[in-house]
Amino acid sequence: MDTYKIILEAHSGIAYVVLFTIGVAAINSLIGLSAKNEFKPKDRRIALFGLIAAHLQFVFGLILYFVSPKGVALFKQAGMKEIMGNSELRMMAVEHPLVNILAIVLITIGWSTHKRIEGSDKKFKKIAIFYSLGFLLLVSRIPWNVWFS
Repeated sequence: MDTYKIILEAHSGIAYVVLFTIGVAAINSLIGLSAKNEFKPKDRRIALFGLIAAHLQFVFGLILYFVSPKGVALFKQAGMKEIMGNSELRMMAVEHPLVNILAIVLITIGWSTHKRIEGSDKKFKKIAIFYSLGFLLLVSRIPWNVWFS
């Protein structure tokens, strides 16, 4: 198996971990917020695992974007006009990477801002909002046809 296939498989596999950990962190924060729980080290670790998984996925995705025939190479081969005019090509070369980067930025903002504020309710709220938004963006740009083919 060549390096490209290994990275592609890792990117696909880690996606499940990312969705699970980000989803769990968002749900945990929503439960903590609604139950008015104290923000404990367990809650911090749950959010941290989601952040780490998302960043690891970003690294594999970034590598893929530059070595995959569906990334930078597609722009050289097909050109911007053809990519933007074809919904499948646009999804893989433009929408998937950009929206997922935005999702990871939101997750990172949620993590970073929760550390600087006091009060369990505010910590839970930051993570709940930013991780939920990130989760929704990630789910919206998964190439489901590729995953389940």
